[in-house]
Amino acid sequence: MSNAQNVDPGQIRSVILEIIDGLLKEYTHLQSGAVLQRAASRIGRSGGLQTEQALLASFYDLFRTGYLSWGADLANPSPPFCHVTALGRRALAQRSRDPANPDGYLSHLRSQAAVGPVAESYIREALNTFNTACFKATAVMVGAAAESLVLGVRDALLARLQTLGQSVPSGLADWRIKRVLSTVEATLVVKKAVMPTTLFERFEANWPAFTHQIRTARNDAGHPVSVDPVTGDEVHASLLIFPQLAALATQLRDWIGSDYV
Repeated sequence: MSNAQNVDPGQIRSVILEIIDGLLKEYTHLQSGAVLQRAASRIGRSGGLQTEQALLASFYDLFRTGYLSWGADLANPSPPFCHVTALGRRALAQRSRDPANPDGYLSHLRSQAAVGPVAESYIREALNTFNTACFKATAVMVGAAAESLVLGVRDALLARLQTLGQSVPSGLADWRIKRVLSTVEATLVVKKAVMPTTLFERFEANWPAFTHQIRTARNDAGHPVSVDPVTGDEVHASLLIFPQLAALATQLRDWIGSDYV
C-alpha cells in the first residue's frame, strides 16, 4: 500500500481483516504480533510512528467492538494469543461489505444505489461511530440517512405530481417523518396496477420493514429511558440492510420520475 502517511483508519482496518482472514486459513489460532507485523508490511512504514499507532488503534478497536477476543483456548488464555468471535466470523464471511470494513461497505453501497451526499455523509459517520463502539450514535446516524432516502422519494413524488397537475396529499409536506412515510406508502400502493410487478412486490414487502427497523433503533437511541437502548447487533443489522433500502429508494425515484401516472 503506497504512501502510508495518507492511509486512513478504514483502509487500515480493511487490511487487518484481510490478513486475519488469510491467517485463519493457515492456522488454528492467532497471535497479535503476527497480525500486526503482516499488516505493517502491507501498509508500509514510511509514515513512521504515526502510522504504527494508527495500526495499533485499528487493531485494538476490533477487540473493543467485539470482533476479536484475547486467548486461543483455556491453555492459552492471555495475550499474545487471540481469536475471532462469533461476531467477527460473521464479519469475515461478508468482509467485502461488512460495516467493520468501511471502504468495502461504501463500495458495496455505491454499487447498489445512487446515494446522495447527505445520506452518504451520515452513513460515513455511522461507520465511524460503529467501529468505535458508539452504538447509540450509530443508530441516530443510520436513522438520519434512512430519512434522507425517504425524503428523496418524497421529493420525486412531489415533483411528478406537480408536473402532472395532480393534487398533492398534505402528508407529503408534513414536518413529521412518520406522516411522510405513511403518505408515500399510501400514494404508491394505489399504483399497483401500473408499477412493474417486481418493483411493487419489493416495495410492498420491504419498505415498511426497512423503515420501521431503522427508525425504531434511531428513536430508541434518541430517547434516554435506558442505559443500553440499542445493541451492537441491532445497529449492525441496520447498517447491513441500509444498502437494500437505498437500492429500493433509487428504483422508486427512477420509476416515479419517468412512469408514474
